[in-house]
Amino acid sequence: MKSELRSKIENKQAVVGVVGLGYVGLPLLLCFVEKGFHTIGLDIDYRKTEALMKGDSYIKHIPAWRIHNAVKSGLFQATTDFSTASSCDAILIAVPTPLNKNREPDMTYITSTCESLVPYIHRNQVIVLESTTYPGTTVEVVIPILEKSGLKVDKDFYVSFSPEREDPNRSDYSTETIPKVVGSTSADGLEMTDLLYRQIVVRTVLVSSTQIAEATKLMENIFRSVNIALVNELKMIFIKMGIDIWEVIEAAKTKPFGFMPFYPGPGWGGHCIPIDPFYLTWKARECGSPTKFIELAGEINTAMPDFVVRRVMEVLNLHGKPLKNTHILILGLAYKPNVDDARESPSFHLMSKLEELGCRVSYNDPYIPVIGPTRAFPHYGGKTSREISNDFDLILISTAHDIYKTIDFDKMLIPVVDTRNIVKSKGKNIFRA
Repeated sequence: MKSELRSKIENKQAVVGVVGLGYVGLPLLLCFVEKGFHTIGLDIDYRKTEALMKGDSYIKHIPAWRIHNAVKSGLFQATTDFSTASSCDAILIAVPTPLNKNREPDMTYITSTCESLVPYIHRNQVIVLESTTYPGTTVEVVIPILEKSGLKVDKDFYVSFSPEREDPNRSDYSTETIPKVVGSTSADGLEMTDLLYRQIVVRTVLVSSTQIAEATKLMENIFRSVNIALVNELKMIFIKMGIDIWEVIEAAKTKPFGFMPFYPGPGWGGHCIPIDPFYLTWKARECGSPTKFIELAGEINTAMPDFVVRRVMEVLNLHGKPLKNTHILILGLAYKPNVDDARESPSFHLMSKLEELGCRVSYNDPYIPVIGPTRAFPHYGGKTSREISNDFDLILISTAHDIYKTIDFDKMLIPVVDTRNIVKSKGKNIFRA
């Protein structure tokens, strides 16, 4: 089994399938195409597959020419037909892993994907889960479902875990240049998965089990969560002391050792930081292990939109205006600068909390002219971006898009509350939050 699969991968005769054509799956698929592999992209959203087959991109930082070239090469197919998985030698699963309303892991996308693949699994396949999840998912959830096919892992096919490490729109790292952590359930599975990824990435990092690989991704993001919570807490303290947290950070990071800069904001966003820590806390409860530090960080980061709203209220009071019935413009809907990705964005929470207090809230985002469907805030779907002007009672900067850095906010006639250190001046209408 191993020698046949190895030969296919080395000779680029292996067909690579990717399930989930979002911010992780699509660039992964394109990398294999660009290295000469036949690929099949699978997604339940027909709008994505149809757009891709037309050569269109629905993700801003992935240029349409890459997709056009992939389709033109004849090595690329995007479809909603899961039966095409039967022709794949490798299947990489990159589907969402959200939280449910109780902040517990929602495994629906992983389990439904595995169930959909069961009829099409065959010998000599390698199946890799890339979705961030709790340690044990691959062994406890994925493998039992896949073995409903009647085939056995490490006898008939291989199963591995390799966590995604995408950071959309980075200029210094890409899918190909970020080291790939790989764990499997056997030495042969590890060897085949390693060989597969080495076709597209500069370096693989092999670990002893799928559980180690799963825990690695959680540790990376929990590290960020805890440190973001620390600077958010310091920000709240320093504002009361009249101290600029941003200036403190700039001074502290001149130390050449023992310090790594993290930056405060209006809350946490993206598909990783607000979600991944809770995957571990949930799993840890099964073991009877408390996760006080992680949960405290989660509480601080989750509470940041409330702090920003209070700060907005204070600023409006200084200008003789009540919060109720004011019209506020939020700058930035995306969760990070210069992308069109609004997943788990704190801007949604700010909009919701301000509206609950009687405000009218609009938003501006050059990358998101219209709000699309969201799981948590479906009622905002269809809302459109507004122009920046003095027609509002207050401007609230939530995302550090580069285009906002070109605006002279000192000339605005209304108060500006800056949560991202966009405005470098300290004009009388400029306030930190």
